[in-house]
Amino acid sequence: MGCAGLLIGPSMTMASPKRETFAGARQGVGFRCPGQRKIIYTFLANKFCQLFSKLKHKRRPAGARIYHRMKRIQIVGIIAFLILGLAAAGNTASVNTPDVRRYVYTGDGRLNLFSAKNGMSFNGRYRTGKGIYHEKALKAIDGLFGVDHDPDGFIVSLRLIEFIDFLEDRFHPGARITIASGWRSPQYNTDLRNKGKLAATASLHQYGMAADIKIAGTSSRDIWNTVKKLGFGGTGYYQGELVHVDVGPARSWDEKTSGVGTDISVHNKLIALVTDYDVYLPGETIALRFIRMTAFPIGVVPEFVIESVEKDGPSKEITRFKPSFASAAPGDCPRFSHMDQMAGILWQLPRGIAPGRYTIRASFCQRLWDEMSVEITTPEFEIFESSANKMKINIKK
Repeated sequence: MGCAGLLIGPSMTMASPKRETFAGARQGVGFRCPGQRKIIYTFLANKFCQLFSKLKHKRRPAGARIYHRMKRIQIVGIIAFLILGLAAAGNTASVNTPDVRRYVYTGDGRLNLFSAKNGMSFNGRYRTGKGIYHEKALKAIDGLFGVDHDPDGFIVSLRLIEFIDFLEDRFHPGARITIASGWRSPQYNTDLRNKGKLAATASLHQYGMAADIKIAGTSSRDIWNTVKKLGFGGTGYYQGELVHVDVGPARSWDEKTSGVGTDISVHNKLIALVTDYDVYLPGETIALRFIRMTAFPIGVVPEFVIESVEKDGPSKEITRFKPSFASAAPGDCPRFSHMDQMAGILWQLPRGIAPGRYTIRASFCQRLWDEMSVEITTPEFEIFESSANKMKINIKK
């Protein structure tokens, strides 16, 4: 068996964006989503493939050939053992998941959703406790949003689901929410623009981070005004019964100020980096992804920086680290050619990291456009002490 036989194959790289958050294990080896399991499988397979390739026998004496053949068999056995172990860890992940509230804007964990596009509906609980999410419920919501049901396919942002729940609880608890437009493939988004529709080139619908909604018994204009006042997420109102909400940067617009059809996002002017949660515990794995890309290829410096947010001064660099990329070429400036390749970027927080507020900074290399930022920073996130009785968060209700 050669190297190709050891690799899981191209499908094991992140072929599509993954669930932004799923409450997987936070202790030892665990997974917040099936997509994360794939990333780790691929990483292990690639590492052992490199070792395997070095042991290919050339023209060695018979005894040496037997020795190296046995070494290859041992390596294959180790790979199989580790992958099976990771699978078992993934299946028991929820047992070890701390029940921690993961988002600032959150609802009661129940939603009544209906898709105007495919006729699917969901009425029930997607979360219990503070942060234990139900996989079956999330899959149902994915389908309603127009996402493929493949567990390793694209998954709608949990931050968006919680934010919609927050808005529903605030305006009309238990009300039916109609999803007029949920997830859009990049091609579908382009087709809408070609038809003259108000579909932004860098639309967050493509990342499962946006939806056009209607909450029964609630004015969409009121929702629009409320989101604007929150200073969180994006919202657009076009004088109709629908309102756009997303969990990207804070901004607002109407049909006259949307910026669609302008150069507002060309050459990656709006490229951003986001975390999967708003809240973490020391030692947990952070999942990062780039969003709002409009031009490729994009070179990313493979070393990121985590910084503490100081109350009365500039941010302080804590450490530099090299995260695990789901799909990246080797070298000092790996280049990416599609938005799907720029998701599933993982890094384990240090177990001894102090509680506080932090950001992560990433830099670009071999930039092809002057309009593109040299570096970008995630929104702030918070790290709490592990002790449950010491964890406090300013939850918006």
